[in-house]
Amino acid sequence: MSAFPFQSLIRRLPERTRANLFLRVFALTKIRMISWTGARIFEIDDHHCVVRIPFRSRNKNHLKSMYFGALMVGADLAGGLMVFNKVHASGRKVSFAFKNAHGEFLKRAEGDTYFSCQDGQAVSAALQETFDSSERINLPIHVTATVPSKFGEDPVARFDLTLSVKAV
Repeated sequence: MSAFPFQSLIRRLPERTRANLFLRVFALTKIRMISWTGARIFEIDDHHCVVRIPFRSRNKNHLKSMYFGALMVGADLAGGLMVFNKVHASGRKVSFAFKNAHGEFLKRAEGDTYFSCQDGQAVSAALQETFDSSERINLPIHVTATVPSKFGEDPVARFDLTLSVKAV
């Protein structure tokens, strides 16, 4: 009998469902702001991660667009989940955090917002470098936010986050 009775059931779930289940548990136990925004993983693989934050009253500001704090949560999640996915796959212990963030807000986000990080290869290279050297590595992570229902693929915001990783 397994240590976790539902383990075989969870293994049979689609990858995206498992990832969102993990995100919900993590959000409720570690960072409740994620739960508050209603963020969900839309896509995730070795190369990219897309997170969706719904446009609802708790994420809106007084201008009836998405509050910049909710936008930053989306950027943090898209980049952070990309890193977490790579660290988990490596099976190694890694300390990582974003040590700097810059947001460029181009248009008002007035709909469900999708945050996309395409830096999977760069994250893999940075992790390999810290595994080889045991030094702290800093890497810029780029996240783009779009509102497809209103602007198609035109970005509403761009984020540059500095990732700091170190093998422990």
